[in-house]
Amino acid sequence: MPRRFAPFSLAWLLLAVGNTATADDSAKAITPTKVIKLFNGKDLDGLTTWQKDTKGKDPKKVYTVVDGMIRVSGEGSGYIGTKQAYKDYHLTVEYKWGKHRTNLSKYVRNSGVLLHATGPDGAAGGVWMSSIECQLAQGCEGDFILIRGKDKDGKRAERTISSETRIAPDGRTRWHKGGKKIVYSGRQMWWNKHDHEYQELLDTRGRWDVASRLGEWTKVEVICRGHRVTIKINGQTVNECFDVKPAAGKILLQNESYEVFFRRFELRPLE
Repeated sequence: MPRRFAPFSLAWLLLAVGNTATADDSAKAITPTKVIKLFNGKDLDGLTTWQKDTKGKDPKKVYTVVDGMIRVSGEGSGYIGTKQAYKDYHLTVEYKWGKHRTNLSKYVRNSGVLLHATGPDGAAGGVWMSSIECQLAQGCEGDFILIRGKDKDGKRAERTISSETRIAPDGRTRWHKGGKKIVYSGRQMWWNKHDHEYQELLDTRGRWDVASRLGEWTKVEVICRGHRVTIKINGQTVNECFDVKPAAGKILLQNESYEVFFRRFELRPLE
């Protein structure tokens, strides 16, 4: 999700808008009992889209199916996601970057997976739903970002996570198993081996990146168990948080001005 305007993402600038979860959201959430293919490989049946400029319509065909993959063209900003809310699941998403981009800045390609998304479409800055992001921006794969705001009644959304952490040489917080326990609210939390000297420039890599190289597929796994979320990138655990609020919601794939392809988008039950 939002990234790059400073070392923080655009999401950092949108913390004051969004929506919140309710008990009813969680009550309606489905817990998978078998594999659920959120994308069937043929069409966008069962999915919904949102663009900041055209709302629930997609006249520019930003979201299409090409050769069994979801293609996100990178026009404008928005997302494609589930119509249904889910909880207690093992999510697998596979993605790779395309060549097209409408953001011509020198900074990294950007997208994300929004977890536990609740409230109306576009409630955060006209673009996002209130959610917890698993960042997919280059070099930052697996960072957590909170997107929060106010509900329709003007009440502040509850969007918090806690984690075990350390402070890196750049002064930023990293996940560190067994480290200091901290409650986060409205901050970005970097994955455990985020290179503190990484400049976040287009198509460059950090020294310890585990995501695949440009043009190759990267596998993202998100294990949501109760109020705990664990992120794996290409099989390596890179981030984890607990005391997550809320712990259920829709799942969204971001469009953030960079072409990206998704060929796998599915849930399976927790072991």
